[in-house]
Amino acid sequence: MATPDFMALRRLLIDSLSVLAADASVQTAWLDEHEVAVDEIALDFDHAFRMANRLVEHDQISGSAAAELREIDVLLAGMSGHEQADRWTRDALVSDAGWSQARQLAHQVLIELTGGWEHPLPSIQAIR
Repeated sequence: MATPDFMALRRLLIDSLSVLAADASVQTAWLDEHEVAVDEIALDFDHAFRMANRLVEHDQISGSAAAELREIDVLLAGMSGHEQADRWTRDALVSDAGWSQARQLAHQVLIELTGGWEHPLPSIQAIR
């Protein structure tokens, strides 16, 4: 059985993947509800991804899931930078191939971790 610490880390990962895997219209509604920018989707994933090795070490996720998480991280990092600012808009969530690929990878990881990819999106509180 997982310790509460690792259960919380796993929940953080699943929550971040749930937002990343959601359809663009659902992502946009989530962004509006929480009054945050598109990059919050990637930032939440990044926070969870940084703990993935601990989850692997404690048998909370598999090595294959960790490898897929690395793919997502590399993909989002490749979309970053000033010259690619147009990829971080609400319109890009709908039309950008990178976001589509990130969704597909997030689907795969969620299915591996939970048996399904559709989960309620987390409620967040942005500190301003």
